[in-house]
Amino acid sequence: MTRINRYRARGRIEVKTYEPTPYEEPSGAPSLSLIKVTETFVGDIQGEGSVSFIQAARADGSASFVGIERVRGSIAGRSGSFLLQDRGTLVGKHVAGEWFVVPDSATGDLTGLRGEGGFEAELGQHASIWLDYYFEEQR
Repeated sequence: MTRINRYRARGRIEVKTYEPTPYEEPSGAPSLSLIKVTETFVGDIQGEGSVSFIQAARADGSASFVGIERVRGSIAGRSGSFLLQDRGTLVGKHVAGEWFVVPDSATGDLTGLRGEGGFEAELGQHASIWLDYYFEEQR
């Protein structure tokens, strides 16, 4: 039986651009927006990310969102790109979410990357991130 080495990457995200575009705002129901974000990953994950979120915002200011992000950079000295599928919530000023590496999305030296993790931040602050990951053997 082959042993899979698992690792935890930690770091933070620094948002570079944040571009919300409302596209559905019905009366008495949550509004929907497309939010495009670019960001820099610092720490065990180094690189740049671009993500499009769909966000449902409620009248009380809380929101739920989902998105897919392409990260171009490196993890543990291995370079390439990969996709993260995100979901999260905004409650008050606290943003928190979970993500996972989209299977078969990694390129370059990151081919075979698998993992899941999350992020959290107070609005206007850098997000703390983590990713528990491993590399699947290539056949």
